[in-house]
Amino acid sequence: MKLPGYDGATGWLNSAPLTAADLEGKVVLTDFWTYTCINWLRTLAWVRAWADTYKDQGLVVVGVHTPEFPFERDVDNIRAAVQEMNVTYPVAIDSDYAVWEAFSNHYWPAVYVADAQGEIRHQQFGEGRYDECERVIKKLLRESGRDVGDDLVSVSPTGFEVQADWENLESPETYLGYQQGRNFASTDGAEPDEARTYATPERLERNQWALAGDWTIESGLSRSNTAGGRVAYRFHARDVNLVMGPRERGASVPFRVRVDGEPPGDARGFDVDEEGNGTLSEQRLHQLVREPGSIEDRTFEIEFLEPGAEAYCFTFG
Repeated sequence: MKLPGYDGATGWLNSAPLTAADLEGKVVLTDFWTYTCINWLRTLAWVRAWADTYKDQGLVVVGVHTPEFPFERDVDNIRAAVQEMNVTYPVAIDSDYAVWEAFSNHYWPAVYVADAQGEIRHQQFGEGRYDECERVIKKLLRESGRDVGDDLVSVSPTGFEVQADWENLESPETYLGYQQGRNFASTDGAEPDEARTYATPERLERNQWALAGDWTIESGLSRSNTAGGRVAYRFHARDVNLVMGPRERGASVPFRVRVDGEPPGDARGFDVDEEGNGTLSEQRLHQLVREPGSIEDRTFEIEFLEPGAEAYCFTFG
């Protein structure tokens, strides 16, 4: 398969639009991503390192940002994420999914590596296999006449980029809208697209979630309508992450996190303090729990102290 190119991009960051002529004779790594995707975030340290290490040896890394959630179409949000995450290689903004479709892609993250003649020689989906991918990059650079050594990059991921605790990860990605939502356990069930008062059951089973307070469950999210709206989840994982944001740009919504009814303390994620307090001011992924000790079933709860919070999706690590 020939490299389809990026003509369908709706914009570019860190670069002028890249054409076939710009990429002629280059090894090109195309990385499909969206900025709230924890699976992509856990690959970023390697993609960034490859871009930095091999840019002077004929490698071009192109990040194709194809949105999952509506707010990820906002160029200002993408630009802020690029800066925050230290993404310095060219980014094609693919808000219309044209590049995604040109590659017949179906996944975040997805990597395609093309040789200097524009033939895609390697592709992989999801996390892992980093050494395999880097060896392909080296092989294709050598084929193009570049002199590259055998050493592989060394990375030290931090924050969201830290690898999941796969041995203890037993909670799945969970959407909070009715289109993809599963395991919803609030009493009396869900009422799509209507404001109503929900209550949590006395006990949640593993990987069940529930709302409490006045909420509207929409296709892709749950929105709190009054102060005191809560989301609970019975999980088994080291990390609890939640894609969420204020409904209105520029607004802020204070929130409070509890684990088994108590402040998280040392188990706090980096978006809350030890007492579990945080503020929702951006539409992005938030880390709320990172357990430093043994992993067991626990109940996570977040309470929004003012109305206007939108919660999209839990992920775990």
